[in-house]
Order: sequence, then structure tokens, then C-alpha cells
Amino acid sequence: MDPRRNPYAPGAGAPPPELAGRDALIERAAVALDRIREGRHDKSLILVGLRGVGKTVLLNRIQIDAEARGIHGVRLEAPEDRSLPGILAPSMRAALLKLDRMKAATAGGKKALRALAGFIGAMKVKFGDVEVGVDVEPEKGLADTGDLDVDLTDLLLTVGAAARERSTAFVIFVDELQYVQEDQLAALITALHRCAQSQLPITLIGAGLPQLVGRTGRAKSYAERLFDFPEIGPLDDAAARLALTAPAEKEGVAFTSKALDAILQQTKGYPYFLQEWGKHAWSVARASPIGTEHVREANMQALAELDASFFRVRFDRLTPAEKHYLRAMAELGPGPHRSGDIAEQLGRKVNSLGPARSALISKGMVYSPDHGDTAFTVPLFDQFMKRMIPTATR
Repeated sequence: MDPRRNPYAPGAGAPPPELAGRDALIERAAVALDRIREGRHDKSLILVGLRGVGKTVLLNRIQIDAEARGIHGVRLEAPEDRSLPGILAPSMRAALLKLDRMKAATAGGKKALRALAGFIGAMKVKFGDVEVGVDVEPEKGLADTGDLDVDLTDLLLTVGAAARERSTAFVIFVDELQYVQEDQLAALITALHRCAQSQLPITLIGAGLPQLVGRTGRAKSYAERLFDFPEIGPLDDAAARLALTAPAEKEGVAFTSKALDAILQQTKGYPYFLQEWGKHAWSVARASPIGTEHVREANMQALAELDASFFRVRFDRLTPAEKHYLRAMAELGPGPHRSGDIAEQLGRKVNSLGPARSALISKGMVYSPDHGDTAFTVPLFDQFMKRMIPTATR
């Protein structure tokens, strides 16, 4: 079959040809944003899930749909080594300039830009990675104290007021939200809480790993009343089959039922893996239908591709001690695993493994679904660790 017509799209945040099984969540976000635009209360959303479930794809889709309905916002990705003001300021500047150009200049829009100028000036002193500037005179006493809690609240209040003035809403879309430092996350939650109390049309749609639920709760105890945390997991059987068959059918290609069964057994319904297996099954097959013999060959190609990229890029960031810890987890299976069982597998005391575990959580490799439990954030990573380190050692 023509490789130019291969419809599958494995990639970091690349939209799949068929976004199956997520309609209810997309509509839930749309309803929340429309309510907020109208001055009605609704919770902010934080999408949580493992790697490869399509959180970034969903975040992008929600943003595209919101913008099509006249809702404005900024799109951020939080890296491990940047401050929240450092990533927020440039995007906020671009968004406010765009908002200000929508119609005739308004007092609220100008005030929001002055607030941003004050915020940037104050945060440049506190955070070395704030580099952008605004060609507007700041308003003295507005978002310029140098206290992130106070200044971010002032900034978002003025942005929310400007959005209300234009009968729209303003959304902060943040991917990889788990990498925002906890004190900065607390400041963001405080600011959003004040905006909600003032019924201003400004909100957050975030995405990140499962530890975000606990981090927001530690940052602010009322976070659970401010946010909903929809859990994004693997697709159910029907949605997973649709994700594979719908793109192929548009190209006049079919899968046998057994071929679909084989792919679902390998991928466990995770969207990223479905795209990877679909891509390689298409490449192997010379004609329709795609059968089990094609899937068997695709298995080897898909795993080699994942080992060289999706898995390997994470593995290469680990220290020897961290690799040792993850290999012990892999020996126990997919997880989650009790800390005591991991320690026993390594022949160590539980408290001696605390630093390695904490480092792995910080790197986004594992999380704690319950107290004393540890689980991989990357599906199928236990199998990868066994391929990379065939023999577990103490």
C-alpha cells in the first residue's frame, strides 16, 4: 500500500486522524468555557493521565474549538527548568496585544497591558528567566509588588475584566502542568480563585501527569473545589477499534477482526501506541485487508521504533540508581507496586530508596497513586526496562 497514504500519525501531540472516544470530554470543556464566558460559575479543568493517552491532543482540540467560538487565551508548556512567570509573560503579551486589536481600544484592555508591564518589571527582579518586555508604561501599584501571589492575582483580575468588557472569556491553557513549582502553582490557584469569586471570565485548562491532583491539593487545600480532574485513560475496546479502522476505511483499507484483536492486545488501548501499530501494520501490508501476519511483523517494527524514541528519550535521562529502581519495578510487573515490595526486590531498606524515588517522581517517570504505592507514568515501560536490562540485579 502507498506509504504516502498512510493515515496514522504517531507523534508528540500530533492529532490522530480519528479522535475516538473523547467527544464527551470535549463537550464538557466547551460547556464549561461557554458558561464562564457568560459570567456563570464553572470549574477549571485539569486533564490528568499517563504518557501517551492524548492529553496534549485534547488540550489543543479544546483550544481550537474555543477560539472558533470567539474565546481567547494563551497556550503554555511548562518545562522543568522554567518559572511560571517566565513562560507566562511572552504568551500573555501576545494574547493581550491581539485582544486589544480586536475592536476599538478599551480602557480594560489598556489597563491589562499596563498590569502586564508592571508584572514583568517586578518578576524580572525575582525570576531570571523573564526576558520579554512590553512597550507600555506600567501603572504604579498594579501587579508590581514583586510578590507573585499578589501580582499574579492583580494581573489575572485585570485580564478577566478586559475579557468581560469585550464579552468574551480568557483561558490559560497549560500542558505539563506538573512541572510548575509548587509555590508558583499555589500563586496561580490563588489568582484563579479570586477571579472566580469576582465572576470574571478567566479560567485554566491544564494537562499533566497523575501526581497533579495531589500537588494542587498540597498547594491549596481548596483546589478540589476550584478544579475538576478528568482522568484520561486508554480507549475502551470500541473507541480503540474505531481509532484504527476509521482512518483506514477512508483510504479503502480494512483490518481483519483478528488483526484488530492482536493490536489491541499489544497496545492496551493507549492512543499513541494505536497510532504506532497502525502506522507499521499499514507499512507491512501490501494490500487490504491488514491481517494478523502483518500485525506480527508490525509488532517488531513498532517496538523498535518506541525503544529508539518514545521510551529511550526518557531512559537516557536516568541515573544508574534510577534505572536500577525502575528495573526492580519492572521485575514486579506493570504496577502499581508497594514501596516495600520494590525495596525487597532490591534487597534494600525502604527509607534508603527515598531519594531515587523522589527524583523519579520529579522527572515524571513514576507517581504515587496511593500512599506507599509507586507506578510508571509511561505505559509499557516495564517491558521496555526488561528489554534494556534483561537481568534484574540487587
